[in-house]
Amino acid sequence: MGRAYQNRKESMAKTAGAKTKVYSKYGREIYVCAKSGGDDPNGNLSLRRLMDNAKKDQVPSHVIERALEKARGGGGEDYATARYEGFGPGGCMVIVDCLTDNSTRTFNDVRLCFTKSGSKLGGPGSVAHMFDHQAVFVFKGDDEDAILEILMMADVDVTDIESEDGMITVLAPNTEFFKVKTALTEAMPEIEFEVDDISYEPQTMCSVSGDDVAIFEKFIDALNDCDDVQKVYHNAELEE
Repeated sequence: MGRAYQNRKESMAKTAGAKTKVYSKYGREIYVCAKSGGDDPNGNLSLRRLMDNAKKDQVPSHVIERALEKARGGGGEDYATARYEGFGPGGCMVIVDCLTDNSTRTFNDVRLCFTKSGSKLGGPGSVAHMFDHQAVFVFKGDDEDAILEILMMADVDVTDIESEDGMITVLAPNTEFFKVKTALTEAMPEIEFEVDDISYEPQTMCSVSGDDVAIFEKFIDALNDCDDVQKVYHNAELEE
């Protein structure tokens, strides 16, 4: 589980594009989150998580502040969420989450990525039922029993814990994100998270090998290059 998550994380990071595109994606998501739930990160936990992740990804503070100021202004763009699901190279399952102010443009852009890679768009719910909405934490360590004890003492509902290659991966329901983070940081003040995010985790992995590996990487590159695409989730496990 842990290695699969890391492989996907590296794949997404590798194809995330230029820094300006990453900044733009964060700016848009922070704006929408602050506009819908308030611009105070202490009262809007989703906004706090977004801002923490933006800082971790070295998004400049002025980009974050500009998005918050835009949300406070009340006007501005009217973004809607859009999700597309389908089957990518090698038969892997793919979820594409977008924020868009023009759903026709976004659909056409995403559809083109699928078409060019010989992939197939499905209908709503066609693959999402094979993913779990999870809080994901990855950090250095090897004593998963000690971590489980910390979380159980904090009355956290844990989905899974795995120790592999000197890293511990904790999965919990997405609603438990801040409960897990608080319990771990209070018990281990020195902890540094390699990953602390909310993700859609696949229930099964799909091996992608041979020529499909290069096609898959181009497919993910193309999706991440779309301005309206925010996150791409998949169950591909690349065989080198």
